[in-house]
Amino acid sequence: MHRQPLLEQLARYLVRHPEERSEVGRVQRLVTVHRDCFERSCLPGHVTGSNWIVSDDGARCLLTHHRKLGRWLQLGGHADGDPDVARVALREAREESGMRDFDPVVPADGCAILDVDVHAIPALGTEPAHEHHDIRFLWRARSGQSLEISEESTDLAWFTWDALDEIGADDSILRLARKAQRVLASEAAAPPGGSAARS
Repeated sequence: MHRQPLLEQLARYLVRHPEERSEVGRVQRLVTVHRDCFERSCLPGHVTGSNWIVSDDGARCLLTHHRKLGRWLQLGGHADGDPDVARVALREAREESGMRDFDPVVPADGCAILDVDVHAIPALGTEPAHEHHDIRFLWRARSGQSLEISEESTDLAWFTWDALDEIGADDSILRLARKAQRVLASEAAAPPGGSAARS
């Protein structure tokens, strides 16, 4: 079943974060019940993939100022039928940043999912209100790459970790930042050859 790999990843993620059982359960139910969960036509919600992107030295994080929503957000978007959500997230990272080269940063348990979030998207034009069941991943951007703002954004910028409060980052963004910092800290503390972060 094309949905099984994601369900298996979510089960592994839940072992790491049992306190998120309610939120993860919502995504598991969507994926189990709706064969078309990776299509944006799936209502009242569908699976999306997004990214927490850090600079090569880990000192900054990349956010985009979303044109439609008017907020600083992580980069990401719709799966459009692709059940490999990590691949979806990487595609969106490339399209929305203009950069090409990223390395995955995977938590020590080997499950690549960094965070799971279900959030409401307001109705806009002919698009009805719906939910994004967002699966989030951590990437390190290789140095020496230039940024290019996509049509979906009004701005694209690197922020230091302590600047997130200043730009009005919401609880979801701050949670992502905390999780990313923990993973990066554990990576830095790992013995040589003991990290799965770089490929």
